[in-house]
Amino acid sequence: MHRTPWPRLRGPAAALAAVALLGGFLTTGATAQAAPRADEQLADLVNPFIGTQNEGNTYPGASVPFGMVQFSPDTGHNTGYDYGENHIRGFSTVHLSGVGCGLGGDLPVLPTTGDVTETDYARYAAEFSHDDEQATPGYYRVGLKTGIGAELTASSRTGVQRYTFPATDKANVLLNAGQSLHRTLASEVEILDHRTVRTAITGSGFCQDTKPYTLYTVTRFDRPFTTSGTWNGGTVTEGSRKSSAAGDRNGAWLRFDTTKDRTVEATTALSYVDAEGAARNLRAEGGRGFDRVRHAARQAWEKRLEGVRAQGGGDQLRRTFYSSLYRSFLAPNIGSDVDGRYTGWDQRIHRAVGADGAFTYYQNWSLWDTYRTQAQLLSLLAPRESRDMALSVLRIDAESGWLPKWGYGTVETNIMTGDPVTPFLTNAYQQGLLKGHEEEAYRALKKNADGVPPADSAPVGREANVQYLKDGFAPYIKDRPHTKPGDSDYDHGASATLEYALSDAMLGEMARDLGHAADAKRYAERSRNYRKIFDPSTGFFRARDTAGAFTGPADPAESEGFHEGTSWQYQWLVPQDLPGMVALIGGKAAANQRLDSFFAYDELLADPVKTAREVWVNGPYAYYNADKYNPQNEPDLIAPYTYLSTGRPWQTTDVVHAALTLFTDTPTGMTGNDDLGTMSAWMVLSAIGVFPVQPGTDTWGLSTPAFERVDIRLDRRYYPRGSFTVSAPGTSATDRYIQSARLDGTARSRTYLTTDDIRSARSLSFTVGSRPSDWGTSDADAPPALG
Repeated sequence: MHRTPWPRLRGPAAALAAVALLGGFLTTGATAQAAPRADEQLADLVNPFIGTQNEGNTYPGASVPFGMVQFSPDTGHNTGYDYGENHIRGFSTVHLSGVGCGLGGDLPVLPTTGDVTETDYARYAAEFSHDDEQATPGYYRVGLKTGIGAELTASSRTGVQRYTFPATDKANVLLNAGQSLHRTLASEVEILDHRTVRTAITGSGFCQDTKPYTLYTVTRFDRPFTTSGTWNGGTVTEGSRKSSAAGDRNGAWLRFDTTKDRTVEATTALSYVDAEGAARNLRAEGGRGFDRVRHAARQAWEKRLEGVRAQGGGDQLRRTFYSSLYRSFLAPNIGSDVDGRYTGWDQRIHRAVGADGAFTYYQNWSLWDTYRTQAQLLSLLAPRESRDMALSVLRIDAESGWLPKWGYGTVETNIMTGDPVTPFLTNAYQQGLLKGHEEEAYRALKKNADGVPPADSAPVGREANVQYLKDGFAPYIKDRPHTKPGDSDYDHGASATLEYALSDAMLGEMARDLGHAADAKRYAERSRNYRKIFDPSTGFFRARDTAGAFTGPADPAESEGFHEGTSWQYQWLVPQDLPGMVALIGGKAAANQRLDSFFAYDELLADPVKTAREVWVNGPYAYYNADKYNPQNEPDLIAPYTYLSTGRPWQTTDVVHAALTLFTDTPTGMTGNDDLGTMSAWMVLSAIGVFPVQPGTDTWGLSTPAFERVDIRLDRRYYPRGSFTVSAPGTSATDRYIQSARLDGTARSRTYLTTDDIRSARSLSFTVGSRPSDWGTSDADAPPALG
C-alpha cells in the first residue's frame, strides 16, 4: 500500500457502514444464517463497487479473471474511480485493483453528442448518478446525464462497449490516446478505415517515473461512422486520419447517425507487443457482439466463484466474502497475445513456450503485497494459472537478468522493499507448481539472495545485500539520494532486514528439499538475522545505521526505518522463528501481554466493531506513529495468528473475527488499498479459517471459520481428492471458540495444516463453543520454527 494521505471516512457514510456491519457479520442467531439456493448465481452476490471509496482504490468495471483488459470508468481519482465523484472522464481499458498510485487508465473512451470542441477529458467529462449505475462481474452500465447509456463488458484481451444515444446525427465516440492515469510520453492515433482506429500509447510512472512501456490498441466498430477526425493539443481537425503527440493531448473522434438506429458497439483489443498483436487479438476474440461477450464473461466468473461454496453466515457476510473472492482473481494479468508472443523486460519480443509446452505469460507483480495471502489462495483455487504465473516470473529473470520486485506491464517499478519474490516463488515450489523447473527457480533465487543487480539493471533486487551479508542487517540511511526510480531498501533498513531474513528462511527450506545442504544451513543461519536489529534496551526491533549503531527514536511507536509501519507493527514479522522472537521478548507471558496491548484486546472483547474502527484504523495511509494493529496494511497481515505460537489460539479467532468486520458490502468496505487482491485474499482465507502463517512454505494456520461449512473445489492434477471441506456447525459471534478439531474424522490438536494434509484429506471439522478451551495450547500444537 502506498502513498498520498487522504481523510478518513466520516459522517453519514461512516454511520451507514457501521449499521451494515452490525446487521451483517456479527450475527448470533440461526435466523441470520443463509443457505445457498440450488439455483443461486454466486456472481449476483458480488458488488464491484466495494472499495471504490475511502482509498480502497478498486474499480467497478468489466473484466474476466486475470484478463489483460479491465474496462472501467475513470472519474478523476488517481487510480481511476472514486465513488464520491459524479463525472466520468472516459471508460479506459487498463486498471489495477487497489494500487496506491496513478497507474493505467489507457485510452479513455467517452460517448458525446454535438460538435467536438473540447479535447481535455477533465473538461468534456459527463455527469452521472449512482442511481443510474450498475456493476456485476464482467459487466458495467451507467446512464450519463447527457442522455447516453453506456455499457461495458470484456474478454481476456478485448473490451466491448455499447452506447445507446439519443436520436441525433451528431453521436460521437471520443478515443483519447493522450491522457491516462499516469504520465503519457507519446501517442499515435490512426483511423484505418470507416470502422477501425489504431493507437499506440507510450507511458511511464507508478508513484515515480519508470522506464517507458507501449500499449497498442485496435478499436473496431459494428457499423461505419459518417465522419471522423483527430485532435492534437487543443486543435480539432475533421477529416484528419492521423495524429501523433509527445506528452500532449491527442485522440480521434468518430461520428454516427443515430436518428434511427440508436446503438453503437465497438470492440477494443490490446497488445503489449505490437499493432499486429492487437489486430490478432481482435480477430481471435472480437466479432461476437456485446451480449455474447457479456454472457461469456458472466460464465467465466461464475465458474471461478463456484469453486468455493460457503454455507451459513449472514447475507452481508456472503456478499462481502464473494466480492472478496472476486477481487482475488483480478490479477496478475495476461500479458501474452493469442499467438503466445509477449514483450519481455529486456524489451524484446518473446514467445510463451518452454520445454514442457506453451503457457500463458502473466504480468503485474505487486509482490510485496501478494506474497502474503493472494499467491497462496490462487495456489489452491487456480493452480494451473499459478504455475504459469511462476513461470512468467522466471522468464523475467531469464530475459532481464534479475527477478522482479514490483513489476508493471513490461517494466520494473522498484516500488516497495525487501525481497518479496523469494517467498512468492518458494510458495509456488512448496505447493507443487514448479515441477520440472525446481532447479531453474532455485538458481534464480540463489542469485537474488546472494548478490546485488549490476548498476545498469532496472530491478534493484536486495539493494542493501552487501552490508546485510557482511553484518547481518540492512542499514538505515536517512535521506540517501536514490540512484534508481522507486523505493530504496536503505530508506527502510530495519524492515528490509526482517524481509530478507524471512526470505532466507523460505529459501533455506527449498534448498534442503532439493539437497543443497550447505546452502540450506547458510540460509537458515541468515534467517536468524532478525536478532541483529533487536534492541534489548527497548525490547523492540530498531534500525541500525551504517556503523551498526541503533538509530531513530527509541519509542517503538515513533521508530524510523520501517516501510509503512513502526516497530510495533513489524515485531511479529518473524514467521520463520516465532519461538525465538517470543524468547527475545521475554517468554510467552511477556509476548501475550504485548500482543494484548497491540490488539487492544480488552477493548476488543467489550466491543469488537468499535475497536476495529476506532482503535486499529487511523486512516487509509496512516502507517506511522502508532502502537496498535493496523489491519489496513501488509506488515500486520499475519500478526493475528501469532497467538497460535503463544498458547492462546482462541485469541487469534477473537482478533481475526473483529478484523473481518472491517470488510463490508459498501463502497467503503475495504481496509485500505486492496493491492491486487491482497486484502481481499486475507478476508477469504480468514473467513474460511485456513491462513498461510508462514508465507513461502506449505503451512496453514487455523482459526474458527466465519461460515458453518465451506466446500472448496480443487484441481485433481494438484490435489488428487478434488475437494476439501471446512466445517464448524453452529459457529456464530457467541459460539466462536474451537473445542476440538478433526481431519477426516481423526482428532487433531495442532493449530495448523500442511499442504499435504489438504491433498490427502477431504475434510477439516471443528466443534465450537461459547468459551475458550485447551485445544491447540501446547507447544507441540504450534506451527514449527523453520531451519
